[in-house]
Amino acid sequence: MTAPVFVVEHFRAGGDGHYVLDGPEGRHAVSVKRLQPGEEVVLTDGAGRHAVGEVVAAEGKDRLVVRLGTVEEEPAPAPRITVVQALPKGDRGELAVETMTEVGVDAIVPWQAARCITQWRGERGLKALGKWRATAREAGKQSRRVRFPEVADAATTKQVAALLAGADFAAVLHSDFEHASEPLAGAPLPAEGEIVLVVGPEGGVSRDELALFEEAGAKAYVLGPTVLRTSTAGTAAAALLLGRTGRWS
Repeated sequence: MTAPVFVVEHFRAGGDGHYVLDGPEGRHAVSVKRLQPGEEVVLTDGAGRHAVGEVVAAEGKDRLVVRLGTVEEEPAPAPRITVVQALPKGDRGELAVETMTEVGVDAIVPWQAARCITQWRGERGLKALGKWRATAREAGKQSRRVRFPEVADAATTKQVAALLAGADFAAVLHSDFEHASEPLAGAPLPAEGEIVLVVGPEGGVSRDELALFEEAGAKAYVLGPTVLRTSTAGTAAAALLLGRTGRWS
């Protein structure tokens, strides 16, 4: 079992080299994980900086004293993979974020597509975005990542097109098999730079959206002969790209 991961805001240890993990993370370490002296933990800021530490003591219900090791920084992976995820129904958005985080996606952009049933407006939209970000954080910890995916503000179709225009490889997963598409498994991929993948809603990407995305330089791709749900398509496609680019090597 690899060492559990906890999120911290800083790595400042005391004069004795000990770091006190408290608050919600300390409570989880002491009361839920029940960590004991001698066990290892990983502390991270979620942006690549991390340090391995050894538990010295557990105090009360929410204080873990750790002997902190050297703080290191994990380099940003290449190529960077961003998934533009159309808003699914119900809690399937959190499911998509969770599994994409687990496989290794670097950034997730919520997209209010034309055929989305779910609408992010006002307080409801802010609450939903907060859930996506909290899910990415928890899934990052669970999968032992030290660089969590960024979850951007919800994007419009024009903003997505601009993102695609700046990518080194831009793909739109398309479920209309009558439209000219290529297998994503055979697409030429860059070794560096930015890969942007668009996942449409349950009703698919509209013709107008697809035309705008293709004008921005994206191409339509399919994963295979079947149609995946929007909540699983991004994870499946990202896994394929991570394997093909060598990031899983």
